[in-house]
Parts: sequence; C-alpha cells; structure tokens
Amino acid sequence: MTFSSMTHYPDALWLNPSPALKPLHTPLLRYLRHSYALAQWDYSQSPDEPSSLEIALTLLHDYLKSRDRPIHLIGHSTGGLLAWLYTQRYPQRVRSLTLLAVGIFPAVDWQAHYYTMRQLLPIDREQLLSHMAKLLFGPQPCYKLKRLIPILDRDLTESLSPHSLLEPIRLPSVHRLPVPLCICGGEQDLVVDPTQIDRWRSYLKPEDHLWSCPEGQHFFHTTSPLLTGDQILSFWCRDSQNAQPPVEADCHRTHQTYCEPV
Repeated sequence: MTFSSMTHYPDALWLNPSPALKPLHTPLLRYLRHSYALAQWDYSQSPDEPSSLEIALTLLHDYLKSRDRPIHLIGHSTGGLLAWLYTQRYPQRVRSLTLLAVGIFPAVDWQAHYYTMRQLLPIDREQLLSHMAKLLFGPQPCYKLKRLIPILDRDLTESLSPHSLLEPIRLPSVHRLPVPLCICGGEQDLVVDPTQIDRWRSYLKPEDHLWSCPEGQHFFHTTSPLLTGDQILSFWCRDSQNAQPPVEADCHRTHQTYCEPV
C-alpha cells in the first residue's frame, strides 16, 4: 500500500484513490495549477490488500493533521467520496469541499453500475467494459475507446471503490456540512444522473455552488477540463474573498507542485 506525501503546504488537495484513472484527471489538474498551489494525494493497494476506506481515511488524516490551516479538498467519484467522508469527520481541517460526479448517494460510482450490468447482461468482461467506456465518456473515436478499456479494467482491480461482484455497498445519504461546498456533475452522466446532483440543493448553504457540465458524461472533467476548471476556480476565488483578502488581484495563487511519490 502506498500514498504520496507532500513536503510543502498546498492550498488545495486532489484525492486520487485509483492509480489507473490518474491520467484522466491530468488535464483538469494542469489547468487548476496555473492558478492555485494544488497537490495530488495518491492511494494505491496491492490485489492482496483489502479495499478499505477506513485505512485511506487514516492515512489522509496523518498528512492533513500536520497542517496549521484548513485546505480545499477536491475529488472525482470515489475520490470525492473519500473527501466527503473526511470532511464529515474533520470539518475544521477542510476549507472547502469540491465534489465531481458525486450524487446524493455518494457511494454510487461507475463500478456499482458495472457489477450490476455484469449480473444482468450475457456478455464477457471486455465487451461490457467497451460498453461502459461509451457510457462514461460519450461518443469517442474507436482508437480512443480502445485506450480507455484497459484503464477501466485496471481500475476494477486497483481502485478503492467499495463495490465488488459479490456485494455493491450502500452508504447513508448526505447531510449538510459546515464547510463551503461545490457540487459538479454532467448533464448526460448515466452513473450519477442529473437528478442525483439536483437533490443536493436541499443541503446547500448560501455560499455553496452547484453546476452541471453541458453534455458532460461521468468523466466530464476529462473531456471539458477548462469549463470545469473555471467553475472550480470561481468557487475558490469567492471563498477567498469571503474568508480573507485575496493574495493577488484576481484571487489566484502562484502555481507550485508538491507531490513526491513514495
């Protein structure tokens, strides 16, 4: 089991509990790093180790408890689930929480859909992954779909997702959190559909933000990184204005990189 450590103190932290999906997050992270000091926290486990959200939460807290100020947490799908669980336990350590493709039932991810379809459809693993790639990313050239299938296949083995063929799990639905909250979803996401995103409205505070990416699927931040990034930067900038005077005129921070893989 490994995770990345940071030797400095970033303003924002992206949680990535899936090594296979890391390249899919890169376009958005590159864009955000032009404006904010953003680090990436990576978690990986061997096939022999249990998929444990508790272990990941403990390791994450081991890093964040050394900070002298709260941080912006951000994550997609299972990474967002991890960020949400951490914020529930340690809200005083979180400056804001940004969730991408996390619905009102935070444990719902693409793997939950995959295992359900695996039980229902009489097709093999590769055929189903090809079908899932189309659902998760929308229309793509054939060569791109072929590149996505091994990524999804590897994610089934290495991800921290709590689901399996034996038993997809359920976690309690969300409740109001005391930190500023940004919820982003895809208008055409078939995993976390717009209804799940819209149901967040009952739990939003005046300073919170909800946005749906036009024509976006489950990985809308991969296919529309600039559009998604602008929403996140606007949310962070607004939080900076409310919390303290901006460091620069445009409320953005200098790009720095902090991750050091273990």
